[in-house]
Amino acid sequence: MAAATPVPTTAPVAVAAGAITAPAAPTPAATTGSAAASAATASTATASAATVSTATASADSTTTVTTTTAGATTATVTATAATTAFTPVEPTRTAGAAPGTAASGTVRTGTARTTLAPAAPTPAAAPPTAAAPHTPAVPDSEGQTGPTAALPGLPQALSTRARTLAGAVRRRCADLARIESPSGDAPRLNALAEELAAGFRATGATVQREPGPAGDHLVLQWEGRDESLPHLLVVGHHDTVWPAGILTDWPVTEQDGTLSGPGVVDMKGGLAILEGAFALLADLGQRPHRTVRLVVVSDEEVGSPDGRRLVERQLRDAAAVLGLEPPHPDGRLKTARRGSTRVRLTVTGREAHAGNDAADGVSAVDELVDQLVAVRGLTSLPGTELNAGRISGGSRANVVAGRAEAELGLRFSTTEAQRRTLDNLARLTALRPGARVRTEVLSSRPAWPERSANPLLRHVRSLAAVLGQQLDGGPAGGAGDTNLPGSRGLPTLDGFGAVGGGAHARHEHIRIDQLAPRIALLAALLAVPLPRLRDRSEG
Repeated sequence: MAAATPVPTTAPVAVAAGAITAPAAPTPAATTGSAAASAATASTATASAATVSTATASADSTTTVTTTTAGATTATVTATAATTAFTPVEPTRTAGAAPGTAASGTVRTGTARTTLAPAAPTPAAAPPTAAAPHTPAVPDSEGQTGPTAALPGLPQALSTRARTLAGAVRRRCADLARIESPSGDAPRLNALAEELAAGFRATGATVQREPGPAGDHLVLQWEGRDESLPHLLVVGHHDTVWPAGILTDWPVTEQDGTLSGPGVVDMKGGLAILEGAFALLADLGQRPHRTVRLVVVSDEEVGSPDGRRLVERQLRDAAAVLGLEPPHPDGRLKTARRGSTRVRLTVTGREAHAGNDAADGVSAVDELVDQLVAVRGLTSLPGTELNAGRISGGSRANVVAGRAEAELGLRFSTTEAQRRTLDNLARLTALRPGARVRTEVLSSRPAWPERSANPLLRHVRSLAAVLGQQLDGGPAGGAGDTNLPGSRGLPTLDGFGAVGGGAHARHEHIRIDQLAPRIALLAALLAVPLPRLRDRSEG
């Protein structure tokens, strides 16, 4: 096994405001002094009756995307691996051109520039000779069939460019993991929020910071090509379960094809992948098909007691909801989640000298122990699990404890099991005279049940197939911010984050070889029209 290599803290990932950068290819000597040879080039061709994108890729990491729009010219953009940074500038459009349709102007992609200049019309291109792999025909909201009917050449362009970007996304994830962000530590969480805001802003997002009692949340938005459509909502978080100082004995490390460190999989990898997906689209001159909103909360690991209001606010009129939590270890997406509730059980007793006046005291610790035994029996309903996560109480060995408390984590497969268990806990009474027992719900998430029909999963599976990926989904044991939309019947999928394992454990890691497929998948999902996901009767 190769020796572990700590990722350098000076890795050149975020040159300007946290923007993701890709490695620059050496400039061949033959092209020195020729701007046209080192930068991407563009030409125009005859307009066609519909918007079409085609793409080709060469062995030297060059990607060519051709876009044709009715009533406008065709722009062929060739991007090379020398494109290094992603700070998109909207290209100039001719009057009447559709949003996102390039006519003339300059698109800045880091230090390289792609100039879009009109050229003499060329004969209509012959039909492409190579077809994408066959996928089931899924009618989209515009009446087209197939997951990439509107942009047939996009998958190859996305996959090629995602492979180039993967190294930059890996370094971005490592840098985010080195900014410690434990739940409840507002200064650290705010520092990471600022870094995330800068990175996403560089990909074209507008950023709004929402103050929270334990750290700021972020609400970000990217404009889509069709602003009349309902928005796509993405949810994530930047807090972790790891305490401040954890990096001292557990640094971010790259070894044997994995990147390990506190928070890399849950969920700084997911945040880095999404930033890479937007950077990829900007680099190809693409925008999301519809408006995309991202909510990043600072308290997800403690149940989103404050962040939930922001997620709930953005659910209104959302077409679908995607979660950036890590997928199943084998890469499958998450199609359902158990409900979860955090409960604080507080016992008040009466202090007394443990040697001289023990009979005058009422031990809160003894009462709590007995209550926990009783609670274990109350939570034995099918589909219910209990974890006594934290216990504290008492002051000294020679003092009868006057106070004790426990924090319980409960998981539920069904809403009914959740309701019955919480009702039982609310009726707890003291077992010894003089003691008092109080139960308090700290946070609660409803169960998100598995549904037999899942058109969103079918759509994502079709996109993955076009990209050369095999993908499926299944229910998950943990809970998250996608529980809320999923429980309400909104089209919801989670697990779009980094593939890996060990969340909340010392072996937390992501698989480096799976970064490029995830970047390409998310970028395709943002760029391609969604199919009809709900019956008209559902709204």
